[in-house]
Amino acid sequence: MDADKLVSEIFFEQTGMDEGQVERQIQDALHGCDDGELYLQYAQSESFSFDDGRLKKASFDTTRGFGLRAVQGETTGYAHASEMSNDALNRAVNTVQAVRQGKSGQVDISPQGTNRQLYAPDNPLDDQPFDVKVKILSDIDAYARSKGDNVRQVSASLSGSWSIIEIIRPDGSRARDIRPLVRLDVSIVAGKGDRMESGHMGSGGRWGYSTLLDPSTWQSQVDEAYRQAMTNLDSVPAPAGEMPVILGPGWPGIMLHEAVGHGLEGDFNRKKTSAFAGLLGEQVASKGVTIVDDGTLEGRRGSLTIDDEGTPSQRTVLIEDGILVNYMQDRMNARLMGMDPTGNGRRESYAHMPMPRMTNTFMENGTADPEEIIASVKNGIYAVNFGGGQVDITNGNFVFTCTEAYLIEDGKIGAPVKGATLTGVGPQALKQIKMIGNDTKLDSGVGTCGKNGQGVPVGVGQPTLLMEGLVVGGTAA
Repeated sequence: MDADKLVSEIFFEQTGMDEGQVERQIQDALHGCDDGELYLQYAQSESFSFDDGRLKKASFDTTRGFGLRAVQGETTGYAHASEMSNDALNRAVNTVQAVRQGKSGQVDISPQGTNRQLYAPDNPLDDQPFDVKVKILSDIDAYARSKGDNVRQVSASLSGSWSIIEIIRPDGSRARDIRPLVRLDVSIVAGKGDRMESGHMGSGGRWGYSTLLDPSTWQSQVDEAYRQAMTNLDSVPAPAGEMPVILGPGWPGIMLHEAVGHGLEGDFNRKKTSAFAGLLGEQVASKGVTIVDDGTLEGRRGSLTIDDEGTPSQRTVLIEDGILVNYMQDRMNARLMGMDPTGNGRRESYAHMPMPRMTNTFMENGTADPEEIIASVKNGIYAVNFGGGQVDITNGNFVFTCTEAYLIEDGKIGAPVKGATLTGVGPQALKQIKMIGNDTKLDSGVGTCGKNGQGVPVGVGQPTLLMEGLVVGGTAA
C-alpha cells in the first residue's frame, strides 16, 4: 500500500480540496499562534452482534472530516466539519483566528518524525466477507451452547475499524498514520436452578480479523467466559471490612489506570486538580513500584505510531521505584509546564480537541513469586477480574467492583465470592503495595478509556500485587 498516494486520494482527489490552498489556509489561520494543526481523518467501522441464537445487529459506517486547532497561551480555538472543501476550511479559519486577540507569537516547532510502524496499514474490514463474519458468530453461539444445559444465554460481538489520519502544520510538515483495530467479545449466562451468573471474555488489537476468527482464539474465549460463569455460580457472599487484597495480573491493572493513571495526566497537574500535582521527585509509592505508559508496543490496542498531534508515541516512565518522575503530556500542557511532550495527545475523532490521555499503562515486574504472595496472606481477597469503577481525580478516592474474586484462607485460594467492591485512595493505595509479582502481563485488548466525553482505546496491565489495608465492601451478613 502506497500511503502517500492513499492519503492524497482520500483527502484531496476525492474531495476536490487543493493541497496548496490548504497549506496557505493553515498558515493564515495559525499565524501568530503558539501552536495548532489541521487534523484530517477518514474512518470506516463495522460491528456485528449475535444474541439469542441469531444476528441482532450489523452496521457499517464511513466518516470523513477535519478539525482545525489554534492555540494561544491557555486558550484554544477549534472548528471541525464533515464537509471536506476549501470553503469549509476557510470558515473554520475565520472561527479559530479569534484566539489570537491581537497577540503575536511563534508556532512551536513540529514534532520530529520516525520511520517506525507499529501495525500493518491493511484494512481489517476487507479481511473476510460478510457471511464469514456472521458464520463465526453463529459458530461461537453453537460452541458455547454445546457446553451444557446450564448455558442460558450467549452473546457475541465482532467489531473493527480502519482510520487514516493526516496532520498538517503551518510550516508545511506532515505526519500520518493508518490505524486498524479489531475486537471480539463473548458473554455467557449460566444457571443452576433459579440462580444465574455471567462470564465475559474479550480480545483485540491493532491487526486484522484473521487472528480473532481462528477457532483456537474464539474457542478459548468461549471456554474462559463459560469458566467465569460457572465459577460465579458457586460463589458465596463476600466478606466486608479492611483486609489484605491480592490483585491478579493483567486486567486488574484497570484499577491502576483509573485510580492512578488519570491523576498523572498533564492537564490535571497543570491545573493542580490532581492529587499528584506538585509531587515530581517525591516518593508517592512503595519501593519497587515502577509504572510506565508505553504507546510503542507493537499491535497493542492502546499503541500509536504517532499521537493525534503528530508526536511519535514513546515509553514514558511515570513512577520509578516509587518516585514520581514524569507526567503524560500533550503539546499544549507540556509547553505551559516547561516539559517535553510524551506522545500522549489523543482525541476520539476529528470532531474533538486533543488532550493528555493514556496509551498502554502498566506496572513493571517485581521479584516475588505469585504463589509466595498468596501464601503470605492468612485471610483476605484475591481479585482476578473487575467490572466498573469510579475515581475522583482531585483526591484519588476510588471504588471498583470485582466480577471474579476469591477468599484467601490460611495462604490458600478458597471459595469464589460475589459482590465484592474495593475502596481506597489512589496515592495512599500506592504506598499500601507490599509485594510485587514477577508475572506482569497486559490485558487481552478490550480497554476503552473515557475522559471529558471522549473515548479512546487503551491497554492496562500489572503483575500480581499484594495491597494491605484496602476496604472491601461485601455482601456477607
